[in-house]
Amino acid sequence: MITGKERGFFPKAGLLAAFFLILVFASPAWAGDATLRIGFQKSSSLLILLKGQGILEKALAPQGVTVQWNEFTSGLPMLEALNVGALDLSADVADTVPLFAQAAGTEFTYFLQEKPSPTAEALVVPKNSPVRKVADLKGKKLAVAKASGAHYLTVAALKKAGLVFGKDVEVSYLQPADARTAFESGAIDAWTTWDPFLATVQLKSGARIIADGASSGVSYTRFYPVSTAYLKNNPAVLKTVAEELVRIGKWVKGNPEEAAKVHAPLVGLDIEIVKLANSRRSYAVAPVDGEAIAEQQKIADLFLEQKLLPKKLNVGEVPIWSGKE
Repeated sequence: MITGKERGFFPKAGLLAAFFLILVFASPAWAGDATLRIGFQKSSSLLILLKGQGILEKALAPQGVTVQWNEFTSGLPMLEALNVGALDLSADVADTVPLFAQAAGTEFTYFLQEKPSPTAEALVVPKNSPVRKVADLKGKKLAVAKASGAHYLTVAALKKAGLVFGKDVEVSYLQPADARTAFESGAIDAWTTWDPFLATVQLKSGARIIADGASSGVSYTRFYPVSTAYLKNNPAVLKTVAEELVRIGKWVKGNPEEAAKVHAPLVGLDIEIVKLANSRRSYAVAPVDGEAIAEQQKIADLFLEQKLLPKKLNVGEVPIWSGKE
């Protein structure tokens, strides 16, 4: 066991989801600083471990704070929920997600980062595919989740191979569950995804990696966005959360076997899949630094060039938690 403003940018479906979240979560029964509302998804490994062990609840009890957990299928809806006041803290999301949120006028603060994990996302093809390198994808079909870190990896890997995203390669925007079905049925020729989905398709289907962040110059830093208002009003609560995230991250990397045994049943995956996925994630939680923000600006500029963002962003305009409050 472990010890220790352009709101119209979001698609209509996102607006409906946001409206639903307002109705469900923003009522007096749910609101209030005595409850910390956290969003998470299947790749939110550290928060899933904290949740599964009840560690945050125990750590925050002396401050009179309870924890409410809300599961999402991907990162961007968590930022939408943060924007409408339905969440206080978002789980770690890929580097691109805060950029799309910033472009949409979402108010948030960069709370923490997990330092780069460049091999924890990759572009894969079926084991018997004739595709051997990224350049071989010309004229073929590829799936990726829109606004994800894998989206950036796809753009960067194709550009490095001399291919144009959405022109030389037909791109379908699919979330991991649908993309895996399409990949394994042969409906698409390639898929760009992240762990644990990456480890799953490798070990279950024999998928081959033809590019990852390391080979494509992509850092793959994950960020924990937080409500600016919540941070201002509850600095001690979030400092406790930061301490627990740092602690659990160090524990996972220092105890990979035990961590996988604890983690696997919490996400319904085989231990070997979790071990492989965890081996590629840094889990090095720290305050957001200048290097990470510079990479964010690089991504924003590339996405603007590719017409994937509606306007030029100054990433430095978003507040950053100093770690000293």
